[in-house]
Amino acid sequence: EDGLHRLVASVDRGSDELFSSCISNGPYIMNSANGNDSKKFKGDVRSPGVPSRVVHVRKLPSDINEAEVIGLGLPFGKVTNLLMLKGKNQAFLELNSEECAQTMVSYYSSVTPVIRNHPIYMQYSTHKELKTDNSPNQVVSFHGHTHISLGSPVLRVIVENLFYPVTLDVLHQIFSKFGTVLKIITFTKNNQFQALIQYADGMTAQHAKLSLDGQNIYNACCTLRISFSKLTSLNVKYNNDKSRDYTRPDLPTADSQPSIDPQTMAAAAFAAPGIISASPYGGAHAFPPTFAIQQAAGLSMPGIPSALASLGVGHSGMAAAAAAASRLGLSGLTASGGHNVLLVSNLNPESVTPHCLFILFGVYGDVMRVKILFNKKENALIQMSDGTQAQLAMSHLNGQRLHGRAMRVTLSKHTTVQLPREGHEDQGLTKDYSNSPLHRFKKPGSKNYSNIFPPSATLHLSNIPPSVVEDDLRRLFASSGATVKAFKFFQKDRKMALIQMGSVEEAIESLIEFHNHDLGENHHLRVSFSKSTI
Repeated sequence: EDGLHRLVASVDRGSDELFSSCISNGPYIMNSANGNDSKKFKGDVRSPGVPSRVVHVRKLPSDINEAEVIGLGLPFGKVTNLLMLKGKNQAFLELNSEECAQTMVSYYSSVTPVIRNHPIYMQYSTHKELKTDNSPNQVVSFHGHTHISLGSPVLRVIVENLFYPVTLDVLHQIFSKFGTVLKIITFTKNNQFQALIQYADGMTAQHAKLSLDGQNIYNACCTLRISFSKLTSLNVKYNNDKSRDYTRPDLPTADSQPSIDPQTMAAAAFAAPGIISASPYGGAHAFPPTFAIQQAAGLSMPGIPSALASLGVGHSGMAAAAAAASRLGLSGLTASGGHNVLLVSNLNPESVTPHCLFILFGVYGDVMRVKILFNKKENALIQMSDGTQAQLAMSHLNGQRLHGRAMRVTLSKHTTVQLPREGHEDQGLTKDYSNSPLHRFKKPGSKNYSNIFPPSATLHLSNIPPSVVEDDLRRLFASSGATVKAFKFFQKDRKMALIQMGSVEEAIESLIEFHNHDLGENHHLRVSFSKSTI
């Protein structure tokens, strides 16, 4: 917000309308030095010249990349052309209108932009436009200069080294950092996971391609290979887990994922809950708050110095990675270097048991062992099957209330939880769950990892046998003393329902109590947190 106000305030000429007509991609706020003269080099204040939609940028650091130069222009309008003069540390940036160029030059005359600690300067070019040789999508090199002419808004993405599944939502999250994604289609071809991603214009597509091509979504795997598609527009028939048209939330799902209703889809198009939404561009050195989580989860983005324009893969993406990693037994690839044991403190020693911690932490990963400390029963160690799951459980459960106390969850220095030696009885405080049938993430392709949500007052119930009616379930959940506020069967599938408890804490305790509860007819109830409300 702040940056926008600064930007608007500094537009000397004219109205906010002009400004908003030029903004297409949200404020990309550089880490700007204040534009006071002491910071400028003596004798380097040139007049900006006669307005033109081509802006001449000087004093660029020699290791600059195209994406960073384009980034200077993006807040002010569409960038339609770029010519990089590598040897001269200069570039020409063409915007789609003279107004946008004027807004840009007047803004940067009051706030000197700084890229990698270099103050850089700009003025209008004497050129009215950059001549192109009519070859769309080509990066043409002549005399060592790079010329980018901007074409198709559709990118073709191939994901290599697919150790973890990459979902449509993860792609949407990553590619939305560069501008509004209109449509995505995913498919598998030649045994490779691929996607087509459509932006509103070729410039945004170009910027995303320059920034993301060759980057890894997760540490050392899931590498993005990006090219321009020959298609200029995508035709999406269904909104489901394979394809989406974000401009048309009303499209049918075609049974790919019957559990998604149009409202959820519409909501997902605007703000997918559970996904950490860092603002699209942090200030050049202000890491978004999620950076710590991403770093711990091993989401690496070495090639993007400006704000680590982080691939903000949120909780659900990490969950998918966690589940897949454990399925493939990639213990050597655990994202955060083997930190898979959690220390949980401030537990209620009167009521905590290994079983209740096993069930609760099992919502976020497969719990291998639980140890409640013999001489300090407020504390427990919980060993997850890998580091990403531990990270996920920590980010969702730290601070949540259990049996009247707010739990503290941190990563432990231990790498495993030791079992008691033969003949040493520890009062049943240490339990090994490595062969438990209740692990949620063991099965390949399990839907569970895409349905990981923070604790909420509404629980999702499934595996309900036909003979069990609403009253039975309301009575069951009230039997532990909790309040049932609302209940609803899924219209399309009576095996599933939502039940809303009086508080998040009641829902947590109900999940622990009734997950795997035997409802008869060989049906054991499955309980998880829901992102919906009734």
